[in-house]
Amino acid sequence: MIILPISLTIAAGAALLNLWLSIRVGRVRTREKVFIGDGGNEPLTRRMRAQANFVENTAFVLILLALVELGLGSSMWLWGVGALYLVGRVLHAIGMDGMMWGRMVGTIITMLTQLGLAIGALAIVYLTPTNITTTEIEEVAVAPR
Repeated sequence: MIILPISLTIAAGAALLNLWLSIRVGRVRTREKVFIGDGGNEPLTRRMRAQANFVENTAFVLILLALVELGLGSSMWLWGVGALYLVGRVLHAIGMDGMMWGRMVGTIITMLTQLGLAIGALAIVYLTPTNITTTEIEEVAVAPR
């Protein structure tokens, strides 16, 4: 069995963060009595976009994080990248409520995280020395029944 402690921990944190974002959307919906769509309500639109943006980016980050962890194993820098990503997403969500520097910093962290993980994944594939092993396939005739 393969256990990926970094990926599992960050995925769990992302799930909790997604729940927090959902609750934030729900609070505005209840307060403003908008139960379908955004009703033209700007605070609701902002919170909905914060959650949607989280979902749009997090799948890529979690997939890359897991694959890089599989390729390289656990490392402190990978823990840092995962934790920093979650902090960036919190900053982005708060920034969508008006703290604009948080949105900007969160966006930059998200983009750099994805870029760094993508470069790391490509480096694993193309810069890691490997031994090419070939396997001969033996043809076996199967008699009809």
